[in-house]
Amino acid sequence: MLTGFYDKIVISDTSCLIAFTNINRLNLLQTLCPAIITTPEVAAEYKSPLPQWVTIRAVKDEAKIKSISTLLGLGESSAIALALETENALVILDDKRARSYAKNVGLNYTGIVGLLRLGYKKGLIQDIDSIISDLHAIQFHLPDNVEELIKQ
Repeated sequence: MLTGFYDKIVISDTSCLIAFTNINRLNLLQTLCPAIITTPEVAAEYKSPLPQWVTIRAVKDEAKIKSISTLLGLGESSAIALALETENALVILDDKRARSYAKNVGLNYTGIVGLLRLGYKKGLIQDIDSIISDLHAIQFHLPDNVEELIKQ
């Protein structure tokens, strides 16, 4: 299964889903990633029914989640554990420690800024400034040079 303009299986942690929900742009996330896989742990943290295009898949090795969760949050841990079990995975993570962990274990990862950057470059996002403004309004942590990162 290939998703959107990525040639990877896209797995999301909770922060991505919550951020796009809170800025009322789940439709944009679906445009960027038409099929997302996540875990029951992420679904529980999300606290609302997930859109139909988000598939919930349990991690086979639950001990892996417990091991990772000694360092990271449960949603991030489960998303990383699922990515480790999934061939050709791309995991969406925004937490700095989670991204560092993913890098150390050799996973492909991106975050909301990476999604927005690729969507902007591919012409799927026209008004990036309003999206950035909306993310700031919900106090989503963005790098100081976010506009430069996205538009470069």
